[in-house]
Amino acid sequence: MTVESREWYLASYAPQGVPNSEHLKLRTVRVSLEPHSIPDGHLAIQTLLLSIDPYIRTRFTGPNNLDGLYFPQFHLNQVITGVGIGRVKVSKDSKYKEGDIVLVFGDLPFADYSVISSTKVSTKIDHPTHDDDAIPLPIYLSCLGCPGFAAWISIEVIGKPKEGSNVFISAASGGVGMIAGQLAKLKGCRVIGSTGSDEKVKLMKEEFGYDDGFNYNKEADFDAALTKYFPDGIDVYVDNVGGKMLEAVLDHVNKHARIPLCGMISQYDKVWTERDGVRNLLNLVGKEVRMEGFLIGSYFNLFDDFAKDMKEYIKEGKLKPKHQINIGIETALDSLNSLFTSSNNGKVIIQFNA
Repeated sequence: MTVESREWYLASYAPQGVPNSEHLKLRTVRVSLEPHSIPDGHLAIQTLLLSIDPYIRTRFTGPNNLDGLYFPQFHLNQVITGVGIGRVKVSKDSKYKEGDIVLVFGDLPFADYSVISSTKVSTKIDHPTHDDDAIPLPIYLSCLGCPGFAAWISIEVIGKPKEGSNVFISAASGGVGMIAGQLAKLKGCRVIGSTGSDEKVKLMKEEFGYDDGFNYNKEADFDAALTKYFPDGIDVYVDNVGGKMLEAVLDHVNKHARIPLCGMISQYDKVWTERDGVRNLLNLVGKEVRMEGFLIGSYFNLFDDFAKDMKEYIKEGKLKPKHQINIGIETALDSLNSLFTSSNNGKVIIQFNA
């Protein structure tokens, strides 16, 4: 059987700004699902859900940009890939069978159907259709997916806040921030967040349990805002935005503060030579601050510990994710761009018309 499959590909590089329809285009190809056409050790996958994450923007910049040191650049005419969930249609690997639901971290094509190596599968999801206790699939792309893992590493592994610590989280209502804030609250911390609208400030306080927060678009002076919200300084800062906010935070950190660098979304759409510099790094020395960047791939040895913790929190109702589900592969470009215009509302996920 051969099926028509729509797929997003990189038509031209986007060195700066928000990618548009000149950079990313949708085309239709034919994919064979005949078993003899699937190589050994490969799976034919029907995509069910795709996670839309900010980091993917760094892969559209071009081969001469330093972002290639962060994640490898997509090549022109290449189908873009990301994190997603799919259903196995054809298996040439004995570990998987037709109908299995699988989670793929980073290597699932933005396509209706695809053929991938079974080594790309991160885990098989046990998801009984009629089990009321089953974890909904979108949660595997938020709390149990890359954002949740990044948040857990930020708090549990690098940040390590103690009860009563002052914790600041930027992009606090996004996929990572909404989970990191809740994890910090579970540890008895005072948690403040920044986000891009008054509606999102209300969301992170009322639904995610933040103690307070502010709309960075309304704050002309980040230093004044941090003085107001952190009169006793910052013990842990989970950085998701970089730039001017990171620089402001470094003037408010306490001695031995910890700063997990999870992402820098404010800088992704700029040519690297025009990105905001941080001028007060000397504060790291004087206050003996630990600032550490990380990629979740370096912590996969802890994934089972992470999954165990998160599943318990979810079942006990201690974590409340919020998902923005956009329907149809054709929404991918708008879904991605919503992350950079602050028009998203929670973790952005594409649900396919499967």
